[in-house]
Amino acid sequence: MADRALFAGRSFAALLFDMDGTLLSSIEAAERIWGRWAARHGLDVEAFLPTIHGVRAIDTIRRLDLPGVDPELEAAGLTEDEMHDMGGIKPIAGAVAFLAGLPADRWAIVTSAPHALARRRLAAAGLPVPEVLVAAEDVTRGKPLPDCYHLAASRLGVGTADCVVFEDAPAGIAAGEASGAAVVVIAATHLEPMATPHPLIESYDELALSIEDGQRIILGARG
Repeated sequence: MADRALFAGRSFAALLFDMDGTLLSSIEAAERIWGRWAARHGLDVEAFLPTIHGVRAIDTIRRLDLPGVDPELEAAGLTEDEMHDMGGIKPIAGAVAFLAGLPADRWAIVTSAPHALARRRLAAAGLPVPEVLVAAEDVTRGKPLPDCYHLAASRLGVGTADCVVFEDAPAGIAAGEASGAAVVVIAATHLEPMATPHPLIESYDELALSIEDGQRIILGARG
């Protein structure tokens, strides 16, 4: 069976990727560290952990509004702990080869992690650092707001409406939608099926990639 177009009749200027859960799996390390933090603060760990994914640490802590807790200090401490725990970090299946097939100036990573942590995790997963990496420090308003995706597209010299956003978490998907980009959902780390109107894949091995005239990107689903 021939490959079919993922977005019929469309080509794109650039691809914008979330990192955790989208290009690599860091769920083991993140939940170890956040779980200990939540327990120290008397939170229901099992109920709390699903809320941490896809958003900046400082925004997660601010949302809790815990008495006597400084969100900036706590977020910095959590990041430091995460910097020293790379256990279980690995690339999403097919991600390494898929990224290798993209022109260097046609893709970016847009993550809620800080720059230093993003680079450490990418190295641990054996993934490249792109020319454009938008991280937590680069925006004042994180996901689910679209600022980070607008910034990444701008740095690539394109508009978000001419991009595809790859995401895994609800906050990131909402940010991609709000940016005006097309969205692909990566379900590799999902424990439960996700209802979404967007194309959903388990791994990048399911995607066919072609570059038109050295610039325009066409995505297909392998038949």
